[in-house]
Amino acid sequence: MSVFFIIVGLILLVVGGEFLVRSSVALSFKFNISKMVIGLTVVSFATSAPELLVSLQAAMDGYASISLGNVIGSNIANIGLVLGITAILGSLYVERDFFTMHWPSMVFFSGLLYLFLANDQVLSFFEGGILLAAIVVFLVILIRNAKRSSLVGEEKISDEVDEDLESVSYFKIGMWLLIGAVSLYFGSELLVKGAVDLAKLMGVSERVIAVTMIAVGTSVPELAASVIAVMKQEKSISIGNLIGSNIFNIGSVLGITALVQPIKVDSVEILSNDIFWMLGFALVLLPITLLPNRNEINRLKGGVIFLGYITFLMVTFLA
Repeated sequence: MSVFFIIVGLILLVVGGEFLVRSSVALSFKFNISKMVIGLTVVSFATSAPELLVSLQAAMDGYASISLGNVIGSNIANIGLVLGITAILGSLYVERDFFTMHWPSMVFFSGLLYLFLANDQVLSFFEGGILLAAIVVFLVILIRNAKRSSLVGEEKISDEVDEDLESVSYFKIGMWLLIGAVSLYFGSELLVKGAVDLAKLMGVSERVIAVTMIAVGTSVPELAASVIAVMKQEKSISIGNLIGSNIFNIGSVLGITALVQPIKVDSVEILSNDIFWMLGFALVLLPITLLPNRNEINRLKGGVIFLGYITFLMVTFLA
C-alpha cells in the first residue's frame, strides 16, 4: 500500500500543481498584472507548491529528513536528471543571464542553506525569514532586469503564460483553486505517509526515500516542461526553468516551511552527503557550460550530468 500511496500522492500533487498554476495565472490577469511579472513570479511560486506542501506536511508530522530531503533531492534531480535528459534530447544554448543572474543566485541560495544548517543543524524561523526575504530581492532584481532587456521581455515570458486564461470566469478560477488546494493537501498527506511506510518496509531511512523517489516525483513537472521546451526549440527557457525552480525550492519552500515549523536536521547524511551533492551539481554547471563548447550544454555534457545523477543514486542507496 505504501507504493500505492506514493503514486496516488504524486498524481494528486501534479494535478493540484497544474490547477493552482492555471488559477493563479487567470486570477493575475483579473488584477491586470503583466504577463512578464506573471511568468517571473506567479508561475514560479505556483510550480513550487507541490514541494511546499510536502515539506510543510513532513515538518508538521515531525519528519524533518523528508522536509529537507525533498528539497535537496529535488534540486539534485532538476540538474542531474532533468537537465541531463533534456540536454541528451537536444543541445541547450546558455544565455548571458545564466552567468550574470541565475547561476550565481542558485549558488548563493545553496551556500546559504548549507551555512544555516551546518551552523546548528536547524533551519530556524529567523533563517527562514532571511531565505524568503532573499527570494523577494531576487524577484525584484529579476523583474527590473527583464524590463531593461530586449531579450527578456513581454514576448518571451508570454510563451510560458497561457493567454487563453485571460478570459476565464471567476467561477472557473474558484473551482480550479478548490481542486488544486484539495489535491495538493491530500497528495502531500498520502506521499509523506507512503514514504514513511516504504522506508520502514525497505529498511532504509525516510531521508533516502525523500532524496530519491519523492524528489524525482516532485521534479516530474520540471522534466515535462523542459522536454516540451526543447521540442519547441525554446532551449534557453528549459535551463532557466530548472535554475529558477532550484532557487524557489530553497528560498520559498524551505523559507516558508521554517517560518511555520523550524526544521531540525535529524539525519546526519543530509549534511555529510546530500547537501554536498546539491552544491556539487550547482557548481559544476559553470565549467560544463564553458568547456569545451562555450555557452552550450550538448548531448555529451548532458550524458555526463546524467551519469553523475546515477552515481548519486547508487551512493545514496548503498551508503
